[in-house]
Amino acid sequence: MTVIKPKVRGFICTTAHPDGCKALVKSQIDYVKSHDHADGPQKVLIIGASMGYGLASRITAAYSFGAATLGVIFDKPAGGARTASSGWYNTAAFEEFAHADGLYAKTINGDAYSKEIKDKTIDIIKNDWGKVDLIVYSLAAPRRKMSDGTIYSSVLKTVGKPYTNKTIDLKTKKVQEITVEPASDEEIEATIKVMGGEDWQEWIDALKAADAVSENAVTVAYSYIGPEMTHAIYADGSIGKAKDHLMMTAKNITAADDGIKAYISVNKALVTQSSAAIPIVPLYISILYKVMKKHGVHEGCIEQMYRLFNQKLFQGEAVTDAECRIRLDDLEMQDTIQSEVKELWEKINTENLEKCADLDGYHQDFYQLFGFGADGVDYDADTDVDYSIESIENTNGCC
Repeated sequence: MTVIKPKVRGFICTTAHPDGCKALVKSQIDYVKSHDHADGPQKVLIIGASMGYGLASRITAAYSFGAATLGVIFDKPAGGARTASSGWYNTAAFEEFAHADGLYAKTINGDAYSKEIKDKTIDIIKNDWGKVDLIVYSLAAPRRKMSDGTIYSSVLKTVGKPYTNKTIDLKTKKVQEITVEPASDEEIEATIKVMGGEDWQEWIDALKAADAVSENAVTVAYSYIGPEMTHAIYADGSIGKAKDHLMMTAKNITAADDGIKAYISVNKALVTQSSAAIPIVPLYISILYKVMKKHGVHEGCIEQMYRLFNQKLFQGEAVTDAECRIRLDDLEMQDTIQSEVKELWEKINTENLEKCADLDGYHQDFYQLFGFGADGVDYDADTDVDYSIESIENTNGCC
């Protein structure tokens, strides 16, 4: 038992609060329970299921459709005085709630890029379900280990030339200029290997080879585009090249003409462990939050995933743009929203930061990623860091 406080190092928090994670998972479940339920896939695989959009996808599928869910995560349990990762606590909480509500929920913990985890996942699907109806690919990782031992690491850089713009130092709350240098060809290729669609395709191919995917199944992966001010570092940067490959993969999966339809959902900018590390983007998100909250159109992960599953993807024909992408960033990219964001961006500086941006909202979302800042939790109380995941399937070296 110990008092758990946030310890931030760089762009991550090295501690997580189990009671806070549980309260925040419950709030997402309560949100879905309070909204209309619908018909949808009943056997859902979520690759990258422990945080953010992946966790919200799992909650929405379970509590909107009544679906059985199988999650693949890569998280650490507690060890000694060290807390578990927030993804571990999120998953433990989800399974506890799901099982109490009579819902099937199992979890595999290990490297989703590996053949071992793919084989283990397929074994469970074959034994428990026969086939899967929906595959959510929500994997976000900084590196990928190949079967021959080669390790690729992704980078957050521009392509072609440097880019200079405003950013924020979240520690000092100072607005300053930053120049992001271009990635090398090798770095771009490595980023595509990690964050592109190759592994998504391998998952689909493995499921098909095992006859573990239903006829007319759906698979969806998540992406982001954003406004022009972030394009150099995101949409047109090294990560953007990976997202282009993800889009190409969706088209290839659908073009295979075996009944599987693949979609890219372009989601709203939100605070995540990944976005916190991208230069320029945290300042943009802080301004965006202020404007969207002012207009009453701000959404978090669970609101986005509920809208994806219940309004865009499964109720009749999927609602897509000309590129066959589902646009959940439609509220963010409204002309009214973006014109106000641009106006604030042009005048923001350290002195007017609090007036022009929702820095408190940004920090709240950041700390809630790790279970801090949840309503009704006593953060001064001694807390047990050891939480088990009821159905966990671990692999060697997973932790």
